Amino acid sequence: DVQLQAYGGGLVQAGGSLRLSCAASGFTNDDYAIVWFRQVPGKGREGVSCITNLDKTTHHAYPVRGRFNISSDHAKNTVYLQMNSLKPEDTAVYYCAVGPFCTWYWGGMNFWGKGTQVTVSS
Repeated sequence: DVQLQAYGGGLVQAGGSLRLSCAASGFTNDDYAIVWFRQVPGKGREGVSCITNLDKTTHHAYPVRGRFNISSDHAKNTVYLQMNSLKPEDTAVYYCAVGPFCTWYWGGMNFWGKGTQVTVSS
């Protein structure tokens, strides 16, 4: 099975930056997408950013567009989420997940990593 581990969360002041990492392993084919989701208590998981493995196409949800950037390092089997100009409303547990294509629908994912907490203070 595919295994994912997200890390890099922490506490940061508004306007600051953090970089999350998602280490992935166990793939049996190259045609997949890695999606970052986030979740706050009492709400569903929200898709944030996505990258496809084959052609490195990226997508960012409207709330983070222009502030977040997703990238991948094939040699390290790691996907990064660079988060800049962070806002208090970005506070959430962030998860990385794998699915057959980019989608913001959490039910479209096949594997999930454990989350990492991001807290943005005002």
